[in-house]
Amino acid sequence: MKIRILTLFPAMFDGVFGESILKRAIDKGLLEIRFYNIRDYAENKHHQVDDYPFGGGAGMLMMPQPLFSCFKQVYSDCGENAVSINFSPAGEPFTAKTAKELAKLDELILLCGHYEGIDQRVIERWIDREISLGDYVLTGGEIAAMAVIDAVARFIPGVLGSENSVTEESFSDGLLEYPQYTRPSVYEGMEVPAVLLSGNHAEINKWRHEQSVERTRKRRPDLLEQADKANEKFEKRLS
Repeated sequence: MKIRILTLFPAMFDGVFGESILKRAIDKGLLEIRFYNIRDYAENKHHQVDDYPFGGGAGMLMMPQPLFSCFKQVYSDCGENAVSINFSPAGEPFTAKTAKELAKLDELILLCGHYEGIDQRVIERWIDREISLGDYVLTGGEIAAMAVIDAVARFIPGVLGSENSVTEESFSDGLLEYPQYTRPSVYEGMEVPAVLLSGNHAEINKWRHEQSVERTRKRRPDLLEQADKANEKFEKRLS
């Protein structure tokens, strides 16, 4: 997958792409990252990229000219099927399903906004989808872009050491992931649940599912309907 990132602060990504799983994905050619510094495309004397909003209001907005020019360059470097994303609290919620959809694309364009927002004409002309990581506001889109890239990369074949990791983790089936344990079986008086040491894989799977459902009920009541459907489906398989 090729990912183009429009940002005012490309150096923010150095640590994220220089370590761990994403670095290995880049080294193996599974991910190709290219940065476009928005400020380089500003045509005014001081390379200014923001200005006051019409109608008044707090803060500054990113101006259309630098972004229009930057996008024109990006699209001249991209294929026709590239999908552009802006990060905004007004966007659609980012979920595991969204990440899986995006992982099927060949090229992604990520716009990292700043200040109080972006001139709406940029969004209307250049943006295909707007995405929100949650009901809060970040100082810029870079952290959101890092999170999305990390989540999307996990669905790209070959990025993870075990392909089963994606199918067994939280939200893969609408539930939160079950508790997990490793050696030793007893630590400071705290014991691993006996079922996990039994070797009975049917009972282990049943316990894990029950734990996932219960954890979802307690921590994410908004997912309760999905949890009930998943539990009904699982019980049908056992009957």
